[in-house]
Amino acid sequence: MNKKTNITDKILPSSLKISIEHGFNRRSYGQFRMILFFIMLTITAVPVMTIAMLGYSNYKSLLQKDEHIQLKWQLDGSVRAIEQMVDSLKSVVQFAARRDRYAELTTGNNLRQLFERLHRQYPFFADLGVIDQQGVQQAYYGPYDLQDTDYSGESWFKAVYDQGLHISRVYRGYRLVPHFAIAVSNIDPETRQKWVLRATIDAETLQRFVNTIKTNASDDLFLIDDESVLQTRSDYFGTTLSKFSEQVEMGIWEDISPQGETILHGIGNIRATPWSLVILKKGYMNQSDWLSFRSRLFLIVFACMAVSVVVIYSLVTLITSLIRKADEIQMGMMQEAEHTDKLASIGRLASGVAHEINNPLAIINQKTGLIDDLLHISSDFDQKETVLLSLKSIDASVERCKAITHRLLGFARRTEVLFAHFSVNEIIKEVLQFLENSMLYNRIKLDLQLQNEIPQIFSDHIQLQQIFLNIINNAIDAIGKDGTITIISNLIAGEVRIVIQDDGVGIPEEVLPHIFEPFFTTKETGKGTGLGLSITYGLIKKLGGDITVRSNVGKGTAFTITLPINCEQK
Repeated sequence: MNKKTNITDKILPSSLKISIEHGFNRRSYGQFRMILFFIMLTITAVPVMTIAMLGYSNYKSLLQKDEHIQLKWQLDGSVRAIEQMVDSLKSVVQFAARRDRYAELTTGNNLRQLFERLHRQYPFFADLGVIDQQGVQQAYYGPYDLQDTDYSGESWFKAVYDQGLHISRVYRGYRLVPHFAIAVSNIDPETRQKWVLRATIDAETLQRFVNTIKTNASDDLFLIDDESVLQTRSDYFGTTLSKFSEQVEMGIWEDISPQGETILHGIGNIRATPWSLVILKKGYMNQSDWLSFRSRLFLIVFACMAVSVVVIYSLVTLITSLIRKADEIQMGMMQEAEHTDKLASIGRLASGVAHEINNPLAIINQKTGLIDDLLHISSDFDQKETVLLSLKSIDASVERCKAITHRLLGFARRTEVLFAHFSVNEIIKEVLQFLENSMLYNRIKLDLQLQNEIPQIFSDHIQLQQIFLNIINNAIDAIGKDGTITIISNLIAGEVRIVIQDDGVGIPEEVLPHIFEPFFTTKETGKGTGLGLSITYGLIKKLGGDITVRSNVGKGTAFTITLPINCEQK
């Protein structure tokens, strides 16, 4: 048996062997599925995340722009309000400091009367003072003892002397109380010398005014001077005259606090004053809209990705399943090609072997015939009967060899197929008639389950007889004594299906893939050539059918033959 298998291995082309071996190196479908899943997920996620990021960025940019516009609008409105307040104060002081009033205001109670008139309308004025060209206060009315105070060394005095008008930053000065001053200079028409009317206002007045323009749209609003000193209180940076710790930059900008919170800054200069207005806003005024948009965006992206994961996983599973089936089909086709190639190769070998063996068999047959004739015409001798029996044994062996070579030639040649219409059930019954005595001798029972409604098929009568004869014969050999052969025929999906089942010894699992190979046999030496099932397989394929086998060791074997109703020669 091993020698025969080696012969077929030598005949099979090495390229086909390699391709079959590679076919058994199956893909790692789990790994392939995961790789394909992540590739498709990445292809899906990249545009989704890109669009989401662009939408997030654009909406945030629009929101920031809108927030900046609103903060700028609030800043400009607040600056204009303070400028109007300052303009109002300047107008009052400028009106009181007319050119011809120097002598009037520095004599008698005129300055007091002026202060009282102003105080009734503008109660936030703290005091009034008239200062001459040398910087000495010539007249004063207020709660402090500042008569004859020399201001010539003060920076505000120099500024008002040169510019005609000066509004000071908030400072303590001689009063030691935070205040600011509005000073107006003019020229006395009589003496032709400059004089200054100076009015001071308590810093709380400025604070109260700032509080009136502060709205819920800002978290902090306060004034600073040109040296970044607080002119009013700040909720975050301290009291009046504290140092403002932030960098002063005119306009609107935003930064991030150490706690990660967005802070909008707005700083605007107040015309004709040393002051700048600062507005701070923590977070966005439309923060709820922003949070709502961000939540919806994240929800949409999450939903899209979740749906994508489910769809992609389903598609990947389907694709992997289809690839697996395609590989299995390819593997089956390669195994079929291997078997067909073996049959073709063995057929060529069998043809040559049969011709080579037939010649010496003919010579042996001729010589034994001659010896037999000579023995019959010769006189008797002691071993004549023994020689005659030996000659008969030789003739029987020669006939056996001829039968084998005849079957080899039948295997190698494409015998002519004669198509006709006939009943499969009738062929099965004909074959069983040939084997009736053998089954009776071995005490084998027959269980026929033949469907009567099976239509006639268009196929080759003789070759079907040989197919059934080979398989039933194998079943009888597998049972030996005392068993049952079950034959079932029916019509399934437009094809005739015949099942031949025995309860014999069965076929080992490792042997099943080789039973249709030429010269492969599990029978004892001398009891089989290994060509029966190979020839059967070839005939069934030639008739357009198929054959499969199932077997359990110790329980039996079942051959299933499928034949088309109308077959064409292959």
